[in-house]
This record gives sequence, structure tokens and C-alpha cells, in this order.
Amino acid sequence: MKIITEPSSESWNELLTRPVIDAGFLESTVKNILQRVKSGGDKAIFEFNKEFDQATLSGLKVTAWEMEQAGNLLDHNLKEAIRLAAQNIKTFHASQKREGDKIETMPGVTCWRKALPIEKVGIYIPGGTAPLFSTVLMLVIPASLAGCKDIVLCTPPRKDGTIDPAILFTAQLTGATEVYKVGGAQAIAAMAYGTESIPQVYKIFGPGNQYVTAAKQLVALEGVAIDMPAGPSEVAILADGSAHPDYVAADLLSQAEHGVDSQVMLVSTSKSLVKKVKESMERQLNTLPRKEIAAEALKNSKTIVVKQRKTAIDIINCYAPEHLIIATEKNEEVANEVTNAGSVFLGNYTPEAAGDYASGTNHTLPTNGSAKAYSGVSLESFLKFITFQKITREGIQTIGPAIAEMAVAEQLEGHKNAISVRLNELK
Repeated sequence: MKIITEPSSESWNELLTRPVIDAGFLESTVKNILQRVKSGGDKAIFEFNKEFDQATLSGLKVTAWEMEQAGNLLDHNLKEAIRLAAQNIKTFHASQKREGDKIETMPGVTCWRKALPIEKVGIYIPGGTAPLFSTVLMLVIPASLAGCKDIVLCTPPRKDGTIDPAILFTAQLTGATEVYKVGGAQAIAAMAYGTESIPQVYKIFGPGNQYVTAAKQLVALEGVAIDMPAGPSEVAILADGSAHPDYVAADLLSQAEHGVDSQVMLVSTSKSLVKKVKESMERQLNTLPRKEIAAEALKNSKTIVVKQRKTAIDIINCYAPEHLIIATEKNEEVANEVTNAGSVFLGNYTPEAAGDYASGTNHTLPTNGSAKAYSGVSLESFLKFITFQKITREGIQTIGPAIAEMAVAEQLEGHKNAISVRLNELK
């Protein structure tokens, strides 16, 4: 990791830039994939499965037998861990349910809002270098709680045409209605447009690499809703001298191992801590099975050393990290000053990995600075809200003149007339 000391505020935007691949090449490649799936349907999906995943398939849908067998292929302890995480995630997301109260804005004028589930949702689960069955928990559980009728899950096949059993076990446990063997931008295309086998959905959820993110953004331009621009994973750690260097190092490496395009950032007010973290990272890195991936990601990562806590917080808010760990004294006080972050982890004993798996919060979060405007996935992400209003005879007599006055000012005589015919009849 490159160490930068006391950077000027003018340099922050450039300093905090995420690693990206050539945008022109990315967009043209993804557009080609989308078009091929749109016109070719299942045939295009089979071709992409062979090209990108080296998987030759006879069918795209995971069978009931495959779903049932998945549990038999998993260790008992892993299944119990998944069930524990599922319960915590369900408990946290179920607490987000809200009843829409009827509000009388003035005598005779009542307004309210009703939450309804999005009927058809698509769930994308990455499966490349790391099959993220934990993301199944994060997305299918709130979709089920919301009451979504069709929960369509797509995930890349392995070379032998199978899906990781942990993904299938979790999908069955949480209530996915259909699972299909397709990954990458082509999976996003399949759910956006529909194919002979894969149904079209109304909203697509799930993280992925830059190709998946680009595909989601492009289909959104065609009217398919998406959760957010969720791309390569990232973490920032705000630490002072009270932080445990081994913990900080471990948390940075845990995020770096996601992928070579991941980014980790350490912002600290303690030079001595930074030195200890660097030494610890070098030791711990060599123990990781995915050390090559983590080492590549660390080339895009930075450590920033500043003197003042306020400066450190300002840098964090400018960066707007997907995950933020605050390993400082008075960490809750510091957290109150954070305005841009996807999910925040407080203290030495709250690793980001807890949120990734089992604490209960959702790990599908805005990346690439999107936390300045987007929230992470929640129960409401799977709901749509319809507003209602009802006006009585007395209410229209009270509110009508104001509406008519405003309509005239906007030169919309038809709007005024819709009020006038009622008021005239009631005279």
C-alpha cells in the first residue's frame, strides 16, 4: 500500500479515485453481450456459458433434484452457520416493516401510502473466484419478507455445469423461486429482457464486477429498475493509536481478497499504527490462500496519514466508502460525524466480515462513491409505494379555490375546470 502523508484537500479527489478499466472498451463489450442475449435468447446464454465459464450445458434451470441434493453436499457446521446468519438477517430486515398511517392534511383531505411488493425481482449472485452464497441471504430474505411473488436467481455455473452447493442450499432455505445457471453481464441481460427459459423481471439486485455493474446501468436506461451501481468491493478504515494493528491489517486484507479490482483504504492519525499495520499485513498476507488476488488489489490501495481527526473524517466523507470501520477512541462520537458511507462498523471488535455474513445488516451496498446518494439494500428496496388521497365534499370546498388559483397561474385551464365543475355544483 502506498503511504501518503498530509495530502492537500485539492488532491483528495484524484487521490481517492477508484481503479477502473477502460470505460469505452467496457461499455462496447457489455452492449454487445446485451444485444446478443436480447436477440438470441437461450442460444446466446449457452454460448456465453461456454465462452466465459467453460461450461457446456443442456439446460439453464437448476432442477428440483439439484436443489435437494445441495444440502447433502455441505458440512453440518456450515449449514448451521448459514441458518444462524439467516435468522439474524431476517430479524433485522423484518424490523423495517412500517404501516402507512392515514394523514388528514386539512379537514376533509386525507392522504396515505401503501407498500406493495415488487412482483418479479432478479437476484444476481457472483460465483467466479468466490461463490457468494452470503449474498443469497442478503437479497432473497428481504425479497421473501416483502412478499415478492417471483424471485429469480442467476449465478455462474462451474466448469462441470454445476452450481456451488452452498448457493443452492441457501437459495432453497431463503425462498428463491427459480435458479438459473448463467453469470456476468449475460445474466443481467437475461433477467432484463427474458429468454425462452429465464423470465423477465421488474427489478434487478446484486453486486458484481465492472461488467455486471455496466450491464445493470445500461438496462436501467431501458426501463428495468436496479438496486444501485454496486461494483467492486471496497473498505476504508479510520484508525487512531487505540486501534489494534493486527485487526486493522486483517480487515484490510479481508476486503482485498475479494478481487483484483477491490480497493482498501486506511486513514489514520497515528504514524506508529500505520507502521505496525504494514508489518502485520506483510505477515498475514502470506497465510492467505488468495494472497495473489489480495496482493494485486493492494497495488490500488492507499494509506493516508493526517494529524487531525477532523481531517481524517473529511477524507472519509469525500471517499464515501462502501464499508467503513471506525477503530478509534470514542468511535460512536466519531460515527456521528460520518455523512457518506454504505455501512459502518464501530470499534476493535466489529470487523467488516461480520456485516458480510451474519450480524444482520445487508452487505449489498453502494460502491465507487455512490454512498453519497445511495443507501444499501433494505426491505423497502423490494417494495413499491402507492400514494392515495380522498377528499370529501367539505374538503374540496376548502382546498379547491387554492388549487384553481395555482392552475390559472400555470395556464392550465383544464386543471382549473376540474375544480370549478365541482365547486359550482356544490354551491
